[in-house]
Amino acid sequence: MLSWVNQFNISCFLDNQHYHLPHHSFECMAAAGAVQTLATAAGTAFEQLKQLYEQHGDWLFGHFSYDLKNETEGLASNNADHIGFPDLCFFIPEVILQLSERELLIGTFGNRHETVFHEICAVEPAREPAQPLATPINSRISKADYITTIQQLQQHILRGDCYEINFCQEFFAEKVTIDPLQVYNSLSNTSPNPFAAYYKTGQQYLLCASPERYLKKEGDRIYSQPIKGTSKRNLNDAGDDVRNKEQLYNSPKDRSENVMIVDLVRNDLSKICEEATVQVDELFGIYSFPQVHQMISTVSGLLRSDIHFIDAIKATFPMGSMTGAPKKRVMELIEQYEQIRRGIFSGAVGYITPEGDFDFNVVIRSIMYNAADKYLSFQAGSAITFYSDPEKEYEECLLKAAAIKKVLGS
Repeated sequence: MLSWVNQFNISCFLDNQHYHLPHHSFECMAAAGAVQTLATAAGTAFEQLKQLYEQHGDWLFGHFSYDLKNETEGLASNNADHIGFPDLCFFIPEVILQLSERELLIGTFGNRHETVFHEICAVEPAREPAQPLATPINSRISKADYITTIQQLQQHILRGDCYEINFCQEFFAEKVTIDPLQVYNSLSNTSPNPFAAYYKTGQQYLLCASPERYLKKEGDRIYSQPIKGTSKRNLNDAGDDVRNKEQLYNSPKDRSENVMIVDLVRNDLSKICEEATVQVDELFGIYSFPQVHQMISTVSGLLRSDIHFIDAIKATFPMGSMTGAPKKRVMELIEQYEQIRRGIFSGAVGYITPEGDFDFNVVIRSIMYNAADKYLSFQAGSAITFYSDPEKEYEECLLKAAAIKKVLGS
């Protein structure tokens, strides 16, 4: 199925990887080809998306870039962007595929269901593993400079500018040629995660192994599931693996980070939800993934009847787990201290249904690739508080990047 949708100039493949986390929607969904596409820069992007939905009331697949912060908060992005995804891109697909363990549902623009089914059956799936990169992976920032930056951010916290900030660093390779489909398959095999995505817009590719949901709307209820808190797995020692999991659950530092973001999400949802309906459904839930244990909380509320669902996304974007608090100030500091524009990284990819429901991930644990410029990039970050140990934060970034480096043969 993925090999078939990859033939199109624009496509989106979303895979739950057989996880059944709270508020599970589907096992696997794909959209291919575009009846109509909206690709635009920050400014009036959310309003244009709203108009597109109102005009057609159809399925929409696509992404929100982190740099839509410039529209939601009146900020600017002056750092370099070597990948080139639009700030916002959504398309009405020619074909929608929904796959479960028992059936494949095919929706097409025009009556092409049987043709599409036979085409999918005839495509040879990509089975070759990804080849190691022929060029080295570079760090945008040295370890020494990273530690110095964390110390500078802690001074901002001490002065009261903010109390938590998500700081990210980039790893990149230039003049590199990859087969994005092979790399995605290798990434999925190495690090299967419940919000995985293979997303393609022309020459830009996102190969995503995200464990995190940003926002979901189901009927009149909104759900957000921020992740804050990470510990490593030990699949060779079950006892040690359980101890790592328990240590994460009881960690004062990770609980503090998590509850800060839960409070931020509660505040975001209170802007768009009926009074007294915002609630914390789960606090400090510990979930295990191939490389790491994660602390995940769930916050929900009833969407106000006078708020359009796209305005609900705008009011909560970018997600607090990838910014910090207070949100606007930390995004100014992110722009000041990070070396590269985030672009689609720490944005969101997902879908909107004809009924106005939606589900979007958080773009983390992802490879971004510009095939035209042969530039490959991935980023990793962590939540910085006044009590953070810069050395341990650096190690956490390397832990989060480990699966990608393994896939790329580095």
